[in-house]
Amino acid sequence: MWLYLLQGVGYGLAAASQPGPLQTYLISQSVTRSWKRTLPAAIAPLLSDGPIIALCLLVLSQVPAWLNRFLYIVGGLFVLYLAYGAFKSWRDFEPQAYQPGSTGGQNLFKAVLTIALSPGPYIYWTLVTGPILIKGWRETPVNGIGFLAGFYLTMVGSLAALIVIFGLASKFGTKFSRVMLGISILALFVFGLYQLWLGIAS
Repeated sequence: MWLYLLQGVGYGLAAASQPGPLQTYLISQSVTRSWKRTLPAAIAPLLSDGPIIALCLLVLSQVPAWLNRFLYIVGGLFVLYLAYGAFKSWRDFEPQAYQPGSTGGQNLFKAVLTIALSPGPYIYWTLVTGPILIKGWRETPVNGIGFLAGFYLTMVGSLAALIVIFGLASKFGTKFSRVMLGISILALFVFGLYQLWLGIAS
């Protein structure tokens, strides 16, 4: 179970620290509103991802074994691509890109809707985390639960930290974001290689 828990932590950190619609919304609210009012929105992935995961796993459970191996390889390449994109963001890091102006909406529903209408989670759970979850669950449900626990505890915790730090002091928030981004690059690179190895070795 520990291997799946560790993978969940790594992918959860990577998902939370990658700049995207959800992160932009949370940061804008913590900067323009108080972090206390924005903090509940950190749990948005727990509310939005259930149907997304169910849909992606339903599709993945119907594919033959050879296609599952192919998805592992494609997913590994996709994770390496994400690592490269994250590296470029880290290299050309601009603090002002993380401080957008005020946006409409300021509640949990808006954050959930932002996730549900973004293609990222569907791609992520189909190509990257979905095959890992299925593999772990088939070995033993404890592995699947460990992966989900590691993923969502890390993701929600990281989003909450992002909200608090940006809400308290934006100058510390940008430094924190760059550090988080750097850690996510390493996590994505390692897990991308590991997923490629799983696809090839299986």
